[in-house]
Amino acid sequence: MAGRGTSPGAAAEEDVVALLMRRHEGIRERFDAVEAAAGDDGRRAAFRRLVRLVTAHETAEEEVVHPYARGAVEGGEEIVAARLEEERRTGEALLRLESMDCAGPGRAAFVREFAALREVAEAHARAEERYEFPPLEAGSDPEWRRAMARAVRAAESAAPTRPYPAAVPGGEDAGAGPFAAVVDRARDARHGEGL
Repeated sequence: MAGRGTSPGAAAEEDVVALLMRRHEGIRERFDAVEAAAGDDGRRAAFRRLVRLVTAHETAEEEVVHPYARGAVEGGEEIVAARLEEERRTGEALLRLESMDCAGPGRAAFVREFAALREVAEAHARAEERYEFPPLEAGSDPEWRRAMARAVRAAESAAPTRPYPAAVPGGEDAGAGPFAAVVDRARDARHGEGL
């Protein structure tokens, strides 16, 4: 998925830090889209797109980026533990929001919960950009970073598109993630949805 102003070929050659920064910007744009959406159906559709992007992105970070950071970044265990806790809270908030009515009588509660989610997500992105990304750039060669970006894109393409309690870091059954991804992608294809 090439970003605005980025050709598919250029995206294939970008390094992992550029890719992750672009994903963070895309997530910010999806938050804006939910807030700006007109009508109940538009808001629901915008929220579903946000959920798919955040879930795929966080899954890829958990599978590719965090394992590297644990060993390659000074204090990596603590840094990754803090990011995983933020991701757990994000996943739980997404689960709560999915069960809420984003329109009608439930809209006020949805708006409050959504604003809290955005704060957590933005703080999480800033922490990754400050503590994980600079060592990724400084401690590896460009070809390795491009290979890592390819691994992130592959993990995103195979990730669940909805949060599940088991898929939330620290969830009860981490093995449910791959099965959930298959179910999600089949359901999304049937409804014509995608990232």
